[in-house]
Amino acid sequence: MGFRCWLLVITFVLSLGFQCELAGAHGQRQLLQSLEAADDGVCTAVVSPQGYECREYEVKTQDGYILTMNRIPQGRGGGSAGKRQPVLLQHGVFMDGLTWLLNPPQQSLAFVLADNGFDVWITHGRGTRWSRRHESLDTSDPAYWAWSWDELASYDLPATVGFVFQQTGQKLQYVGHSMGTLTALSAFSEGKLVDKIKSAALLTPVAYLSYMTTPIGRAAASAFSGEMLEALGVAEFDPKGVVGTNFLESVCAMPGVNCYDLMASFTGLNCCLNDSTVDMYLKYELQPTSVRTLVHFSQTFRRGVITKYDHGSSIANMAAYGRSSPPEYHMPDIPHDLPLLLSYGGWDMLSDVTDVQLLLNDLSNHDADKLVAQLVMEYAHLDFVMGVNAKQVVYDGLIEFFHKHG
Repeated sequence: MGFRCWLLVITFVLSLGFQCELAGAHGQRQLLQSLEAADDGVCTAVVSPQGYECREYEVKTQDGYILTMNRIPQGRGGGSAGKRQPVLLQHGVFMDGLTWLLNPPQQSLAFVLADNGFDVWITHGRGTRWSRRHESLDTSDPAYWAWSWDELASYDLPATVGFVFQQTGQKLQYVGHSMGTLTALSAFSEGKLVDKIKSAALLTPVAYLSYMTTPIGRAAASAFSGEMLEALGVAEFDPKGVVGTNFLESVCAMPGVNCYDLMASFTGLNCCLNDSTVDMYLKYELQPTSVRTLVHFSQTFRRGVITKYDHGSSIANMAAYGRSSPPEYHMPDIPHDLPLLLSYGGWDMLSDVTDVQLLLNDLSNHDADKLVAQLVMEYAHLDFVMGVNAKQVVYDGLIEFFHKHG
């Protein structure tokens, strides 16, 4: 299969779902087109044209990465005076902050929160479209990509959470999706951020990966070893680029892997995605990440435990951690009184129900009134951020949870 065909396959892998009708999606598509027409950021291209105030900030991490953040300080047309509760939205892997804005305002979490009285802050992770700068490194330098999700938990989250805390003078609420839940859980387990976070809502929580059910994902995770990293010869993984499509081709050639099934099964059968939103996601999302991040995910899958990145030798691990093997993240060490909402889907093949249950087992000693688990049987991985009915199914309860623990 040729390059163009594989490009189509990998985009469909991460986002194809049931096609529904959605009023207002055409207008949202026109706004997003300005991202290509000019070098506009999220505020200019997407948020302000919808009638919301929007501000842009730059935040530098302790290891020198310069991240862009967007802020929607109030609802459309203003709102009540006084301090609003800040909430930080953290996207997952292969995504950026646009994830929270793809649907029309009445269905996109960022807008829904702003219209419900929150001061909304949106992050864009290192290496993605609006966060590709560093104080001394260029993205063409492999050293720029020498990080895994460890660094996102150790540097990016403390930088962004700390910045919002400093700007607002308030503890904040947190929403993570997919990898945005893993980084938060990892940080919480080490006692980080908990002095600045009131509560956290974790959509499709990712911690354990042993039971993800897609044969494509399992095959890819098995293949993404240190040897594969060396074979690729690159540090950046762009799912739309040559490396991404070539890697997918190698995975699809493995025995027992059928790439024609992959289009509908990689994330699980998303029940409630709109046709136009899927098109916009394919066109504007699918952001680069580091190869090391994907290797780290594969280590978690193969070993069944959540550890820091394994550098591949006892000598390298000793240099990084002072020990021959990477230390483990202990999820039971998350403070028992930190309010947590876990919302997960019955059809999610990446954040499988069994893996979420392993996480809930780790949280079995959590204060009963501070832990809420919501299983949405009909949802898969992307329904939680792009579903046309996510406001009714997930977001209304999320807002109630934040008000209770605000």
